[in-house]
Amino acid sequence: MHSELRAGSELSVSLPRNNFPLVRRESYLFIAGGIGITPFISMIEEVDKAGAEWRLLYGGRSRNSMAFLDVLQDYGDKVEVAPQDESGLLDLKLALGQTAPEAAIYACGPAPLLDACEEHCLSAERELHIERFSADLHTAQNSQPFEVIAERSGVRALVAPGQSIVDVLEQHGVFVDTSCRSGTCGTCETAVLRGTPEHRDTLLTDAEREENETMMICVGRALSPSITLDV
Repeated sequence: MHSELRAGSELSVSLPRNNFPLVRRESYLFIAGGIGITPFISMIEEVDKAGAEWRLLYGGRSRNSMAFLDVLQDYGDKVEVAPQDESGLLDLKLALGQTAPEAAIYACGPAPLLDACEEHCLSAERELHIERFSADLHTAQNSQPFEVIAERSGVRALVAPGQSIVDVLEQHGVFVDTSCRSGTCGTCETAVLRGTPEHRDTLLTDAEREENETMMICVGRALSPSITLDV
């Protein structure tokens, strides 16, 4: 954009997508790591105005690298600021133990923090909502070649290891709207007609993955020899 856009250039812009919606609950625990604090500024303002119970646990490398501290100080002891160079890693177990069992847990930040949140919340059967900066590719099971079939377009093509479904379809003249191409935005979500997808995105819930009705074809692959898509 910096090198090519000029005054008068025309752009195609989509409607905003909210892949990290705020659910309505009586209590919340927000866990932020570094720049992961960003989505929580508006969330805590909303829940505070609604009179809900909430707490924010905010970690970062050092206090002088942590954004919005001036804004957050107005919320008093509802906010716990825990720079790593002062207090070490966030004590997630303690924070969860001090939070009501029915509370919604929200977490945003680097992958190790989110992985730890998932582990703690799974074992404690807590309601967790996370937003990742990139796709959770460590969950990938295989990179075997498979055939993709674009049902409406009449295209059949081989997706080799290292290729994405989106790229292969584009090579054969089938274009699907995309944005992030990393499994985080949901733009390329496509209906699955036949076959078993291997989900590598960070958007679908566990229940949605089990249903296998849609997949993000920018990062997803197939566990079956072929997969048929509604494109």
